Amino acid sequence: MTQQTRQLFGTDGIRGVAGEFPLTPESTYLIGRALGHDLVRTTRTAKAVIGQDTRESSRWIADRVAAGLAGVGVDVHSAGVITTPGIAYLARSRGFAAGVVISASHNPWTDNGIKVFSGDGFKLTDQRELAIEKEIFGLLQNPGAADETALKIAAPCLPGEAALRQAYIESLASSVPADLSQLRVLVDCANGAAAAEAPELFRRVGIQPTFMHVTPDGKNINEGCGALHPDTLGKTVADSGGNFDLGVTFDGDADRALFCDSSGRIVNGDGVLLAAARDLHARGKLSGETVVATTMSNMGLEIALKSSGIRMLRANVGDKYVLEEMLKTGATLGGEQSGHIIFRDGDATTGDGLLTALRLMDIMVRSGKSLTELVGDLKVFPQKIQNVRVREKVPFAQVPEVKAAIDAGSGASDDRGGVGRADAGAYGQDCGGDSEGAGGLSRSRAGLRPAGQPRRLSPHGALVVDSHHEASVGSGES
Repeated sequence: MTQQTRQLFGTDGIRGVAGEFPLTPESTYLIGRALGHDLVRTTRTAKAVIGQDTRESSRWIADRVAAGLAGVGVDVHSAGVITTPGIAYLARSRGFAAGVVISASHNPWTDNGIKVFSGDGFKLTDQRELAIEKEIFGLLQNPGAADETALKIAAPCLPGEAALRQAYIESLASSVPADLSQLRVLVDCANGAAAAEAPELFRRVGIQPTFMHVTPDGKNINEGCGALHPDTLGKTVADSGGNFDLGVTFDGDADRALFCDSSGRIVNGDGVLLAAARDLHARGKLSGETVVATTMSNMGLEIALKSSGIRMLRANVGDKYVLEEMLKTGATLGGEQSGHIIFRDGDATTGDGLLTALRLMDIMVRSGKSLTELVGDLKVFPQKIQNVRVREKVPFAQVPEVKAAIDAGSGASDDRGGVGRADAGAYGQDCGGDSEGAGGLSRSRAGLRPAGQPRRLSPHGALVVDSHHEASVGSGES
């Protein structure tokens, strides 16, 4: 079985509509059993930690996965409602063989997902996912093969163990040495997982916070708020009449964050990477003077970093691929325009929106500069990011019309603009070029289209541009 033939695991775990395959009561239980078998093959006394976001379906899905894990002998601990990076932290710091998150991140409340971290806090390798998937399909095809005798019984996953959530909050609070007590911050928790940890965390580190969208009801996660709708935050800050120094907004599972300055101007992951890279570089902590971004990152970021003596590498879209490139090159900073920022100067193994917010505020306080001043020289070139629904997610390199257009644009590009692309196998969302999503969506990023170059599109995707020149995005014509 190859990566192309995987049917359940995508770049960010398993996603779908709650209640429909692969997220039915039966299949989620079998997913738990298959994962449990994988764990006990290595460690007979394996422990796993599970957490969830605030979706209506997260409770029963978490309970079913936990039942499957416990049924094959795994000792299951629940952290209740917690961020995705919170589970990654607990997995690597508390001796768990795996961490499981029930969340669909920025997707609508009707969707959900299952993401798994190994005991070191990193996402499962493709090989382990394939082995687990093979067992799941084997059990589905032959239900009688599953031994329904439960070796252990899992307790309900909610409310979960408060001590686990506290351990995560304490680790974040201790990561920032600066006095943040003078900062007035508006915080949008997206009615998601951040609502469970952000209020206590931000008050503990002394910030003067005001919170919005912190009353989840199971159906309002990401609804008109959070990182999917950063303009909601920006408008509130702008209309406040100077009451806030900064605004921060998270997505549903808080593995990413976007910001706005005191005037309400939105600052995405490119701006955060610029501020963080310069700070680490000035303190001699930017390994190799290198930052890992993606093909979606604006050309303006690359130019601004270059002016500071910092090299920018581009990985494929997806925090998974950013992290792979970071580990390969030894880079200590990487991230996506969507707000997934990975700090490897500590022990983080994934993007963490709460940590990103604290790090950015720490930079502001230590430098004595506002967010506007920190990113004021970032010239954002015209750029269009668009989701395109496709029949089949075929890599752009295998679509002759799109490949020809990309090659033609690449040959004509210069320092003022460039071609970027997202493979049709990557998932997308509308705001900020996130790498997660559920099925059928392909993203493309704008690149240079030379004068007179016709737009070349196919049903598989679109080519878009970021440059000083004419920006165009196709709508299906060829």
